[in-house]
Amino acid sequence: MQQFFGSIWWLIVTLGLLVTFHEYGHFVVARRFGVKVLRFSVGFGKPLWSRVDRHGTEFAIAAIPLGGYVKMLDEREGEVAPEDLAQTFNRKSVGVRMAIAAAGPAFNLIFTVLAFWLMFVIGKPDYQPVIGHVDHIAASAGFEPGDRITRIGDEPVATWSDASMGLIQAAIERHDLRVTVIDAGGSERVRKLPLSELPAGLGEEAAYRQVGLLPRQWALAPVIGTVQADSAAAAAGLEPGDRLLAIDGTPIRDWRDVSPAIQAHAAPGHTLSIELRRGEQTLTLAASPRPGGEAGTAPGWVLGIAPRPGEAHYDALLQYGPLAAVPQAFAQTWQVTRQTLDMLWNMVTGNASLKNLSGVITIAQVANSSADLGAAWFLNFLAIISLSLAILNLLPIPILDGGHLLYYLIELVKGSPVSERVQIAGQYVGLTLLMALMGLALYNDILRIAS
Repeated sequence: MQQFFGSIWWLIVTLGLLVTFHEYGHFVVARRFGVKVLRFSVGFGKPLWSRVDRHGTEFAIAAIPLGGYVKMLDEREGEVAPEDLAQTFNRKSVGVRMAIAAAGPAFNLIFTVLAFWLMFVIGKPDYQPVIGHVDHIAASAGFEPGDRITRIGDEPVATWSDASMGLIQAAIERHDLRVTVIDAGGSERVRKLPLSELPAGLGEEAAYRQVGLLPRQWALAPVIGTVQADSAAAAAGLEPGDRLLAIDGTPIRDWRDVSPAIQAHAAPGHTLSIELRRGEQTLTLAASPRPGGEAGTAPGWVLGIAPRPGEAHYDALLQYGPLAAVPQAFAQTWQVTRQTLDMLWNMVTGNASLKNLSGVITIAQVANSSADLGAAWFLNFLAIISLSLAILNLLPIPILDGGHLLYYLIELVKGSPVSERVQIAGQYVGLTLLMALMGLALYNDILRIAS
């Protein structure tokens, strides 16, 4: 229940901040060019609070906190007094109208840079980009535990978040990737991940798992936490607290090595030799796994043991001084912009699943979890959502800012405004597209929760 109400609260905070900043962009530029603003509303529906300033603008907070709007004086929406005609939106030049339409997304972009800047000044905790576990494609490419990733392709890597974003993007696009690492011996090496070999039809999560790289901090020590009663492990004398060293000669460095080693060596009538450390003693026990469980998609062999719970702790801090954080904020904004556009393009071309579209439920949950991680992570979340809003609003869909900009560009080319009939038809098309996107995003949210 606490998580539910926390998610609602942080969703309201997130949308309140970003919608206010977006609409303030439209508002301040409209005022700057002499357009009279009738209402500045954060939220839709019945106002919960409002006041009117000396310019006659009503500022309101409405009941439905899922957006906002700036209503400007316009002859197309009602009669205008002769003395106010010079302040109408529709009588301004095309350039002014374009500036007002573009101001909302532009202010979201400004908010993104400011949020990233403040995040860097505060310092964002993260994981060092040190590999802790290797399997699948990465194992065949020669990656080893202890490798520190320094570059993904041509992009420098400072944290595991940087590394994972580059790996995910390459996995989605199925292109081979150069990864520069510093190995455990201190030597720089360039390894090639043959991601073009990933099977077609794999979803993004499955494809990323097949890459086979996990950070050192996520590694689970191969220490037995529980032994099932009447299991093969109990019969062999394995005990909670035993640290596994090898199974039939296969070294065990991480708990994820345990099941593959069992499946590789187990066979009917075959007894596994299990080397372990118990206290100060090194022991070798014989165990006969029993059929059961799952290994991939086929029934496998199980001993009846489970790991001791572990907890990953941040061991890196991405932090800069106020001046040094400025170029870093711009660089981060550009990098996230490029990644977002690449993801959109991959969804359009079918390389990435439309399941990547997330709606208000996911935004609420991520807002809550980001806030739990601290101010820097919440600022990172706000920056990404603000940037997404800027990009979404610039799409050439009628009813969005990008659709208005498209109409104004057509007006510049043809020398006259787009007809009212075309604009009304465009609004219906735009509203249909927008509702379809929102419906798909909500469906993805519900499907994700249900599964």
